[in-house]
Amino acid sequence: MSLLELRNVTVSYPGPRGQPVHAVAGADLDVLAGRVTALVGESGCGKSSLGKAAVGLLAPSGGTVRFDGAPLGALGRGARPEAQRALQMVFQDPYSSLNPRRRVGAQVADGVLAGPDADTPDIDAKVGEVLERVGLPARIASQFPHEFSGGQRQRIAIARALAARPRCIVADEPISALDASAQASVAMLLADLVKETGMGLLFISHDLSIVRRIADDIAVMYLGKIAERGAPDDLWRAPLHPYSEGLIGAIPEADGAGRLPADLPGDVADPAEPPSGCRFHPRCPMAQRICATDQPVLRPFDPNRAAACHFAGDRAT
Repeated sequence: MSLLELRNVTVSYPGPRGQPVHAVAGADLDVLAGRVTALVGESGCGKSSLGKAAVGLLAPSGGTVRFDGAPLGALGRGARPEAQRALQMVFQDPYSSLNPRRRVGAQVADGVLAGPDADTPDIDAKVGEVLERVGLPARIASQFPHEFSGGQRQRIAIARALAARPRCIVADEPISALDASAQASVAMLLADLVKETGMGLLFISHDLSIVRRIADDIAVMYLGKIAERGAPDDLWRAPLHPYSEGLIGAIPEADGAGRLPADLPGDVADPAEPPSGCRFHPRCPMAQRICATDQPVLRPFDPNRAAACHFAGDRAT
């Protein structure tokens, strides 16, 4: 059973003409204990909105979110304290997610006090233990966030989440604000914590080269919908959806070329006015008449792969 289960989730925002804009338009996603599920796609595709709905920071306008088999309501004062502890989030910007006026140790202690170790006789020792677990010395507990680099701050944010001993973490673009030298180390830290603790991790990113190294499962999102799901090696070897192929082809290799001779012309469409039929068809090199009129459903092609493309079956054979 999935630890975190999203079914037909829709997230809407008020539109410019009073009509709702569906940032997420009926998405299914599963996060399993002890596994890294990656959610990838271009900016504006709805990844962050889906991640916030997964932890209750946004109330879905449709569909269901279940955590450990129980419906997950929106966050509120005193609401579902156990779920709040067990389901944590790491945000994109380590410069704004930490309080600049509070010492690092006090912020990590918030996580300890929210979790099962709240009654420990030595909170400071527990804080030091968690900091060391994310690769930072315990002595930094007395310092302030401005004294650290972006990568170090993100490790502090991870320590704060980890201190509550969560069963699942949703990490929303946790490496995009970091320099290249810190990106891989923070991503690998999260993946290692999954192996050590058995928790589930939803890793939201647009960086497929990093995702391939850490993910057990990948969901590719386009304009509010899941376009393809599968294991990293399967997706890289033979993507079923043209959008997935374009994303992989855009990854630069050491010789300066992309991996596949693919391209993604144009930009993501305005979610306030999504294309008819398949939302990707205006940019798709394989598009035919049916693509402009009929919306494809996400359908399985083997126990571990699924794609929402009218012609994915041709590509799978």
